[in-house]
Parts: sequence; C-alpha cells; structure tokens
Amino acid sequence: MNIYITGDKHGDFHDLKKDFKVRQTSSADILIILGDVGVNFFGDERDEKSKRELSSLGLPVLCVRGNHEMRPTDPALDGKYREIEWCGGKVYVEDKWPHLLFAQDGERYHIGDHDFLVIGGAYSVDKWYRLMHGYPWFADEQLTPEEMAAIREEIAEHGNHEDIILAHTCPYRKRPMERFIQGLDQNLIDSTMERFLQEIVDSVEYNRMYCGHWHTDKIDGRVHFLYNKVETLKPMEL
Repeated sequence: MNIYITGDKHGDFHDLKKDFKVRQTSSADILIILGDVGVNFFGDERDEKSKRELSSLGLPVLCVRGNHEMRPTDPALDGKYREIEWCGGKVYVEDKWPHLLFAQDGERYHIGDHDFLVIGGAYSVDKWYRLMHGYPWFADEQLTPEEMAAIREEIAEHGNHEDIILAHTCPYRKRPMERFIQGLDQNLIDSTMERFLQEIVDSVEYNRMYCGHWHTDKIDGRVHFLYNKVETLKPMEL
C-alpha cells in the first residue's frame, strides 16, 4: 500500500489522473488531498462531474477540509453525507461516491503503521472579492473556538505527541511569505487558523506536518507544503 499526498485541486484532476496512470496505482493505495478539493463547491451538477472524475482514479481519497468548499454537513448539500467509521476515526461519505472520504477536523486516522491527525480550514484572503462578485464564500471556513478547544483536548489526551498532522493551512511562523499577494495589507488578513496551528506545533511533539492552501511545493523543516507535487509515503518510511 502506498499513501499519496497532494495539495489543492479546485476540481481540476487532469494532471493527477495522468500522474496516477504512470504510477499504476491500485485500490489498495490511498490518496490524501490537503483541502480545497473542489467537489463540494458549487452544490450542483458541476460538483457531481468533479466527483465522477475523482472517483475514476480507482482508489480511496481522504479529503481534508479547505476554505473554498462546503462542509459535508452544510444544509445546502441536503443531507447527502453520512458518518461512518474508517481507519479508527470518523469520516463523511456519500453512498453514490463511497471512495470519496471527507475527514472530520480533530479526528485521528490510523493508516498503515501511523496516525494522522486532521486539522482543516483556513481564511480566504479573497473573501471580499468573492462577496463583491457573487462567488461562493463559506462563513464556516475556519474552525470555531469550540472546535479548537476540542482539538486541544484530544491532543492532550493523546499525550501531546502526534505522528503526522494533516492541515489545510500552516503554522503562523511557517507562512511562505513569498506567496503573499503583493499590495494586500497583511494586517487585514485573519490569521486565526495559522496562529492556532502554531500553538499546536509549539505544544506537541510531532514527526511531520503536511499542508496545502498556499499553492506552493516546498519543505520548511518538518512542514511539507504541497500543491502540484504528489508525495509518496510508504508505511515503513513514515
């Protein structure tokens, strides 16, 4: 079994499909997408087309929650998702697309020989542009204070040690400043999620963190940013 991890896809799986054809993946493998997958964005047939394409990869896909997508519990999705147990944690799934698994924030999944803690969500720096032009924006894109408190409690109960952390954005001090939008006053950006993740990595021992959101491929210490790149993890190498 191989574990593949990649970043935001925003509903475009063309390059991913080509890559996986070369890799000759199988249904025994697992793909993890670090948020902004792009299959719960419009809430209509366009999402169904994206789900069809993603499912055609032929392997389970664990989707971390980004900021540019609805939560599976969003009323706009008309209760399509149900909660199931998967790899020691709970995920949301649609009966129509059983291989597309949506991680719950704060859940821990045992895949291969290791544990993955999921912390999704981020702030949309283009929030006001989206609202002004009528593009989708989701008010619950970030974690609530209650959700953050529950994650802190879960981590403490786990002994303040994590193996792999899967997040959408990154810790505050790891923000890739070269990806900041020129001319955008950073004082206007809500960095709640980045500060929360900084608090987490400062308070726990962890082996590695993977994050998307920033549309870059780079490694900064133990934090791996993924966008176009697909990183392959074999259980014995984690």
